[in-house]
Amino acid sequence: MKTIYVADLNDGDDLINEPFLIQDVVRRETKDGRLYLLSTFRDKTGQINGVFWDVPADIDGWVKPGTVTMVTGRVNNYKNALQITTTDLNPLATMDMAQFLPSSARTPEDMIVELRKFIGELDQPLQMLVSNILLDPEFLPEFANAPAARSLHHAYVGGLLEHTLSMVTIARQLAEHYPYVNKDLLVAGTLLHDIGKTREYNTGSSFDFTDDGRLVGHIVRAIIMIEIAAADIEGFPESQLRELNHLIVSHHGTLEWGSPVVPKTLEAILLHQIDLLDSRVQGYFDHLRNDVGDGDWTAKSSYMFNTELRRPPGFE
Repeated sequence: MKTIYVADLNDGDDLINEPFLIQDVVRRETKDGRLYLLSTFRDKTGQINGVFWDVPADIDGWVKPGTVTMVTGRVNNYKNALQITTTDLNPLATMDMAQFLPSSARTPEDMIVELRKFIGELDQPLQMLVSNILLDPEFLPEFANAPAARSLHHAYVGGLLEHTLSMVTIARQLAEHYPYVNKDLLVAGTLLHDIGKTREYNTGSSFDFTDDGRLVGHIVRAIIMIEIAAADIEGFPESQLRELNHLIVSHHGTLEWGSPVVPKTLEAILLHQIDLLDSRVQGYFDHLRNDVGDGDWTAKSSYMFNTELRRPPGFE
């Protein structure tokens, strides 16, 4: 039974067989060859780093990301951030994963209503294409439950749908602000740009990469899904499909960030900037919520921004 959450931890707290999910683990050796583990533990309230010195071989054999483990150790302050100096780990076979995986503050039901509204306002044949993909009875629950990322932004159950809806709201506003924008194309591309992430992350026990995520990736997977869906719609315009595919393959913006091509159309440029904006702003809020400090500035440096961040007035 879980009784202590990450948000409750304080410097000096002792933990005895307290359940946490192992999000990440890295194996290292000291200069004299002794094994130690650098881990990230998490639950639904946040995450905390851990270090385990002189790891016994029987523990090293089973520790991996996605495992729920009973942690024994002491919470201490290291470089202005809390960490758990671990002295023992034991696997836990059965546990309610809702205690360990954070979830969107929005309910799936409310987000799906908003999703249906956005899709229903598209012109044909884009409406049919997007509807056939996103509202498929088997796919929709996967889309509604998936995270948008492993850690940096929207890294929680429902994060992908929340991120997508936020981006669509921005896209609709920008389509009215700038001239010559094909609003339907931009909105359709925004709705579909990250659908491959439903195959990229394992949401059963953690947000670790699946084999498909490692070998194929969400951009290529999204193109495959869109091509298959378009082939089932008689007479779907090839030029429109090509424009839509360009939005998907270029939405990361640069080759270094994983896009096969850079944005070359007005809608593609907008989609990349919208994705960047929404992920960065939510990444800012997520870092504030995961940080254990209580001052005006975060105790830990943000991986996204490579600096400590200041909390806005009134932030809870």
